[in-house]
Amino acid sequence: MERKVIFVCAAVGFLGLLSAALAFAAEATRVKISDVETTSPGECIYPKSPALALGLTAAVLLMLAQSIINIVAGCICCKRHQNSSESNWTLALISFIVSWVTFIIAFLLLLTGAALNDQRGQQNTYFGNYCYVVKPGVFAGGAVLSLASVSLGIVYYVSLSTFNNSIQPQSNQGIAMAQPEIPPQSTQPVFVHEDTYKRRQFP
Repeated sequence: MERKVIFVCAAVGFLGLLSAALAFAAEATRVKISDVETTSPGECIYPKSPALALGLTAAVLLMLAQSIINIVAGCICCKRHQNSSESNWTLALISFIVSWVTFIIAFLLLLTGAALNDQRGQQNTYFGNYCYVVKPGVFAGGAVLSLASVSLGIVYYVSLSTFNNSIQPQSNQGIAMAQPEIPPQSTQPVFVHEDTYKRRQFP
């Protein structure tokens, strides 16, 4: 069980770090307002940027990490036992909820940043004479929340595994190990009447 926990945590941690690294790379390569050229009022020329592919890849990796944690750990509601006040179970529940909240926000930030960077060539503006680009910090926020989501997911998985191990009964629990009681045999000689003895031997 310990090897499985270590392997899952290492795999999910690697995916989380890779997702955050790609999101930071998308933040660095996003289209900035200084990169956009205007030919005439209402028309903007956007340069080609790898931020779209980086943002989408980061979102996919984050979703993969979250899926692995929840598939391996299972539904926390199905693993609730009578000992629900256990501190490990409480920590797992809090980590599970916060992990999903941060995952949803990070996933939406990465997708939004990628979609807003999907502008190449000449584009017409429909909301005034302004060229729109992704605001600074969208991809970076998604990267930070990705790390938080993966970290909390690992805490959730480890805490839930520790809780399940702590409530497993011992293999010999409740089994009485004792020798069967046999009444002692009497060693005193038994006296039989002479007539009875003869009657049994010679009917």
